[in-house]
Amino acid sequence: MNAPWLVVPVVLPLLMTAVMLLCERWRPSWQLPLSLLSTVLLLAAAVALVRVAGTETIAVTLVGNWKAPFGIVLVLDRLAAMLLLLTVVVALASLLASVTLARRGPHFHAFFQIQLAGLNGAFLTGDLFNLFVFFEVLLIASYALLLHDAGARALRAGMHYVVINLVGSALFLVAATLLYGVTGTLNFADLALRLQQLPAHDQGLAQAAALLLLVVFGIKAAVLPLGFWLPATYGAAPGPVAALFAIMTKVGFYGVVRTSMLLFGAGDTALTGWGAEAIFALGIFTVAFGAFSALSSLRLTTLIGSLVLVSTGTLVAASTLGEQALAGALFYVVHSTLAMALLFLLVHAIGLQRGAIEDHFAIGPAVAQPVLLGSLFVVTAGAAVGLPPLAGFVGKVLMLSATVNAPGAAWFWTALLGSGLLALYVLARAGSLVFWNTQPATGIAPGLSWPSAAGIAVLLVASLAWMVLAVPATHYATATARQLAQPRLYIDAVLGTTPVPPPGKER
Repeated sequence: MNAPWLVVPVVLPLLMTAVMLLCERWRPSWQLPLSLLSTVLLLAAAVALVRVAGTETIAVTLVGNWKAPFGIVLVLDRLAAMLLLLTVVVALASLLASVTLARRGPHFHAFFQIQLAGLNGAFLTGDLFNLFVFFEVLLIASYALLLHDAGARALRAGMHYVVINLVGSALFLVAATLLYGVTGTLNFADLALRLQQLPAHDQGLAQAAALLLLVVFGIKAAVLPLGFWLPATYGAAPGPVAALFAIMTKVGFYGVVRTSMLLFGAGDTALTGWGAEAIFALGIFTVAFGAFSALSSLRLTTLIGSLVLVSTGTLVAASTLGEQALAGALFYVVHSTLAMALLFLLVHAIGLQRGAIEDHFAIGPAVAQPVLLGSLFVVTAGAAVGLPPLAGFVGKVLMLSATVNAPGAAWFWTALLGSGLLALYVLARAGSLVFWNTQPATGIAPGLSWPSAAGIAVLLVASLAWMVLAVPATHYATATARQLAQPRLYIDAVLGTTPVPPPGKER
């Protein structure tokens, strides 16, 4: 299906970026309304794309009207549509909560829209090189957002973040070069076919490229031993920015799933399933490290960053345990992203009301709205650790029930249940310290601003909707996993799409 409208999620935020750069000089007050308008339009587009993908249609756009694999291709399947919608929902909440933050320096809204273009493009692109390009676009924007209104702590964390991602970018280019050298293509669909026909003497190079891609996506997803940077970096970012960054690790998870299922999952060759054991082991170690990192955290923000590691490790490990476990992971990825983003916004609001203590685990003044923020914190913390009947519980049950007889089930069950117990303990300890073990306030702390309240409300409604709609959401996740397990559907859709004929000419 040739669908030229697939360019909208990438082109719209880029066009809006250009407009807002002009507005910075002539009409600064227009930036926020334009940024909100762009994000709302993206939300409408993402909902429409989910409906298209839900019909089992794999939509393709030949950007230069060149038949694949000779031109740039954008592809929409169930996985891409789901992650697009998730990205825009989190972005809308983050944008609403960042109204005050955006006033503290120039270019915030422009970089925010560039970040959206990079994220959307990474989920839609149909070739490896443009995945690298969109990675760079979103990373450049994330550097600027991380350091917006930055202090010394953010600068130190940002340096680590920039350096490790530059290393990942260099390795990505090497991996793409190796694959192009042995196959002559970087289009995902064409690459999948050519890897099936690869001569024996080239399979070692292909495996080396696969290993490098695993390292690259491991850096993006913050999988151990490449994820030590995440708690400090996310903890140093402004709250609304950290909420947007909750989707960033899912780009790495997406890369692992896309390449392992499509490039190294199609056919029956020496490359089929290659590296799955290593991916599973790294996922389990990441869960363990994230849980113990949360236990030793001294701030709420670094605690939540550690919980992001737990969710990432869970997703990566589950993706290697079969189609049904992958379905559970896809349900869980939406829940965990919304829960972590909501926690970041809540902690940001809590820190503002605690004065100089901010989000440190120290006895400080009581927050100005203990009932409201405390209730929200309890609900969100319960969702994050997977307490019933919230969506996290449903996701964990889906993954656990699918892995009863899977290889490594004991490790996976231990990691998932043990990390949940530790997360429950550390969040309960943090909540009791922040809301109960307090000193009398020395002044009138500001209440929750309406933009922050609106951002929190967006994520809360989305999280509750994912819980209430658990049955259709589970069906969607199961159908997505089934579609991913049939890479031939993706290959045929991309390579079978024909260019649009010139006006007045027939095909």
